Amino acid sequence: MLRHLALGAVAVLAASAGVGALAPSAGAATTVGISVDAGTSLGTVPGSGVGLNTGFGDEHMGDAKVTSLMKAAGVRQLRYPGGSGADDYHWKTHTSGDGKGWIPSNTDFDHFMATAKTVGAQPILTANYGSGTPQEAADWVKYANVDKGYGVKYWEIGNEVYGNGHYGDGKGWELDKHADKSPTAYANNLIAYAKAMKAVDPKVKIGAVLTTPGYWPDKEKAPGDSADWNNTVLSIAGSSIDFVIVHWYPGGTTTADLLNTPSRIAGVTSSLRSLIAKYAGSHAASVEIAVTETDTVFSPALTSQAAALFAPDTYMSWFEHGATHVDWWNLHNGTDQAPTTVNGETDYQDGGVLSAGTCAGGKCQPPRDTPFPTYWGIRSLTALAQPGDTMVKSSSGDSSVAVHAVRSSNGGLNVMLINKSPQNAAQVSLSYAGFTPAAGAVTTVSYAKEGTALTTAERGTAVAQTLPPYSITTLQLKPASKTAGADKPSPAPTPTAATPVVSASGTTGTRAQAEKGAPVGHPSPSPSPSSTSGGLASTGMSDAATYSAVGGLLAVAAGGMLALRGRRRKALHRK
Repeated sequence: MLRHLALGAVAVLAASAGVGALAPSAGAATTVGISVDAGTSLGTVPGSGVGLNTGFGDEHMGDAKVTSLMKAAGVRQLRYPGGSGADDYHWKTHTSGDGKGWIPSNTDFDHFMATAKTVGAQPILTANYGSGTPQEAADWVKYANVDKGYGVKYWEIGNEVYGNGHYGDGKGWELDKHADKSPTAYANNLIAYAKAMKAVDPKVKIGAVLTTPGYWPDKEKAPGDSADWNNTVLSIAGSSIDFVIVHWYPGGTTTADLLNTPSRIAGVTSSLRSLIAKYAGSHAASVEIAVTETDTVFSPALTSQAAALFAPDTYMSWFEHGATHVDWWNLHNGTDQAPTTVNGETDYQDGGVLSAGTCAGGKCQPPRDTPFPTYWGIRSLTALAQPGDTMVKSSSGDSSVAVHAVRSSNGGLNVMLINKSPQNAAQVSLSYAGFTPAAGAVTTVSYAKEGTALTTAERGTAVAQTLPPYSITTLQLKPASKTAGADKPSPAPTPTAATPVVSASGTTGTRAQAEKGAPVGHPSPSPSPSSTSGGLASTGMSDAATYSAVGGLLAVAAGGMLALRGRRRKALHRK
């Protein structure tokens, strides 16, 4: 996606509206009840579920330190070649647009694949729909899977193609050189891409770009349309695809709003499943849901603790509701926005999980590749689950504490507790069904505010814990000896009716529209251990603030620093 370039409004929000209480006032001692039903399965943790976006403008994605950090965080999927930049990237020549812009030589496809191999991550590639052809995509499949034997399985056809100007004022943010920019044209072209690519390798999986249910331009119809984007695309191409693609940028006026957004994921996935069942025919059950971009943009927090709490809650909520891939934006991103203060912490307003080492507003980020709190939020998932583990049912008696639980392959039970209150510790009382934990102190792995690493300690018991403010705490429970051979969890009952998607207030779910000034639908009123960080150098440029497209990234020269910013955009209103 295009990263928003001039978001003074966001900076104001971040400075003035950053908190928003989720917990009782300071000093309150309410106990939150947590229930874990270890006998009811929500499915298995997907093998390549935890993903990150990478861009062909990121010359440091293959650095040894960077790949080591990704591997340690359990990253198992890397998306390439970028967000909106993918729709103007030509893989054979490693060029973007007219080919005159500078692109690092060490970020071509083969270098990317070497990075993915080092990390141990599956690639997911976005074929150029905006300025490419089915033949160009088929040639890429041949090179990747026949000539080189890379075995690339997942292929998206375009990035946010619905942002091509078909809706709104006709300008859009996504490059699309097709004369016909309608969903009907995209669906028919999608079929042509799928046929050409599968003729080369029948094993590849083809993904269709959909609008996120409940977020603009979902349900919109342009003049001449008989149906909205999703119904049109799937009615034509539903039998030709293997997965659907949505992007999840829920945003929020306050950090409290942001941290409540994972509760909407159930409705979004239910709506997607209903559409897939309606149009995909006999193979509907095998059509996957991929969330190939997400982060906390259009909320006050991008790098501070609230964003760290949002990350594992969002990944796990999507997995529990059936998504097979969730890719965070971004590995490195950079920003031209001055840092803000959010809940007492510096927030660098950067969408990357690792610092770009840039400066804005006279203030500089930590040295390049220093992990931001969002990195540690994602890395917290390694304490909770491994691919193939079984997610089980859990619930919290108060929205100020989120919970996710996983039965591990060794017979144990891991429970992640997220305290969303920036001020107050949370007392929690836990109860279990289908699992009897061993008595005594338990091993916890936690990440707290201003932390620079995950901390492992013996703390509390399986039935009572005190959670620090704004923290992630994972209990790693062993079974009582007499229950070590307990039965495996059984699947949760299938819902009999779809959960309705509630249209969200505030900002929309895609990143670029504000940059382009596109109309964004109909807003509804808003309710009142040791650190692995380290330093690297920056690249100098002129003092003037200039912007130039650099193959899917933007070079932002300000104060003599080069900031790499992903080409992503986001609307100002949600539907």
